[in-house]
Amino acid sequence: MSETLMRVRDLSVAYGKIEVLHKVSLHVDAGSIVSVIGPNGAGKTTLLTAIIGLLPSYGIIEYQGKTVDGIAVERRVAQGMILVPERRELFSSMSVEDNLLLGAFTHRHGLRQESGDYAAHLAEVFQLFPRLRERRVQEAGTLSGGERQMLALGRALMGRPKLLMLDEPSLGLAPQIVREIFRTIAALRSSGVSILLIEQNARAALQIADYAYVLETGDLALEGPAAELIHNPRVISSYLGLPGADSAGGSSASA
Repeated sequence: MSETLMRVRDLSVAYGKIEVLHKVSLHVDAGSIVSVIGPNGAGKTTLLTAIIGLLPSYGIIEYQGKTVDGIAVERRVAQGMILVPERRELFSSMSVEDNLLLGAFTHRHGLRQESGDYAAHLAEVFQLFPRLRERRVQEAGTLSGGERQMLALGRALMGRPKLLMLDEPSLGLAPQIVREIFRTIAALRSSGVSILLIEQNARAALQIADYAYVLETGDLALEGPAAELIHNPRVISSYLGLPGADSAGGSSASA
C-alpha cells in the first residue's frame, strides 16, 4: 500500500462572505498522479492556491505526515511542494536559462545545492525538454505557448519537487503539444514525483491519473480510481463528450 504524501481534510475557502470551497478532502499518495476535474468556476484553482498557502483557508493540510497550516509559502516550496500556476508566470524579459535557474533558489537558502550542482539539474531539464536547450538564451516572452509551458514545468523541476501541483497545463495549447506535455507528466511520475493535476481536459487527465476527484461548485461530487471514473456515465455525460473525441484536444492552437 502506497504511503500518503499529502492529505487535505475539510478544506474551506471563502472570498469575503462567499465560500467557494466547502470542506473538501482529498489525498495524494507518493508516486501517484491525482487529477481534479470539473467545470469552470468549480474552485479547482482555488484549491491549489490554498494548498500552497497563497490563500487563507480553514481545515487541515498535512504533508509528509505533518501539518503545514500557518507555514509560509516559501517554506512549503523548500519542503518540495511546488505549484505551476495556470498563467505560468514567467519572467518575460529574462532568458530561458535564467528563468530555470530561478527555480533552484529559495527565499532563505539561495541556490539549492543539497542534491548536486544546479548544472546537473539544468542538464536534466534540457534532456526532458530539448527545445529549451535550443532557446536557452532567448527571452521567455518570445516563446510559443507550448514552449512557455515547458519552461514553467522545467523551472518547477529545478526546485526538486516531491509534490508537483499543475494548474491547467494544457490550457490554450495545440493538441500535439498537449500530448507531449501529458507524456512528460506521466514520465515525471515514473521518476518518483507525485503530481496533483487540475485539468479541464478531463479525458486526458483521467487517462494518465491513478486517482481522480470531480469538483463541482466547491464540493467534491465524485471520486475514485481514474480508470473507473473515465467509464462513469455521469462523468462521460458531463465532461468527456463523445467516446471518439480527441483525448488531447486543446481549445486553441498555441504551439
